[in-house]
Amino acid sequence: MLKIRLSRGGSKKRPYYTIVIADATAARDGKFIEKVGTYNPMLPKDAQRVTLKVERIAEWLKKGAQPTDRVARFLSQEGLVKWEHGNNPQKAVPGKKAQERAAERAQREQDRIDAEAAAKAEAEEAKAAAKAEAEAAKNAPVAEEAPAEEAPAAEAAAEEQPASE
Repeated sequence: MLKIRLSRGGSKKRPYYTIVIADATAARDGKFIEKVGTYNPMLPKDAQRVTLKVERIAEWLKKGAQPTDRVARFLSQEGLVKWEHGNNPQKAVPGKKAQERAAERAQREQDRIDAEAAAKAEAEEAKAAAKAEAEAAKNAPVAEEAPAEEAPAAEAAAEEQPASE
């Protein structure tokens, strides 16, 4: 399969690309069939930024050569190929395991919030009950305490002591 692709040249941090026709299995900067243009990204708004041999590229396209994405952009500017920006909205969606973990985390957080709310409600109820008890004790007449009988207590103490032999 033939590709129309970029072959990098230039020095470090100063790229310069040649647009070549090459076999798809050939190395990026290796053997190529024909040079059909250049691309110099260091010239931002210059006519010489991209130069193409339009007739030769059209012939290679008819023979079945496939342009890479970057080269297809350049060719679409010349009207040789229709190129559209790819959009994959599913790409950013997390995988199944990540979604399961997120759901589990959300469930744990919800359970924690529910437990905190229940504990707070119980504390409020206990506080209200204690307050009501205090009010009831305050408002109720104090009953006279009857003297406790001490005989049953003495009998219980006697039963606890072992018999001496």
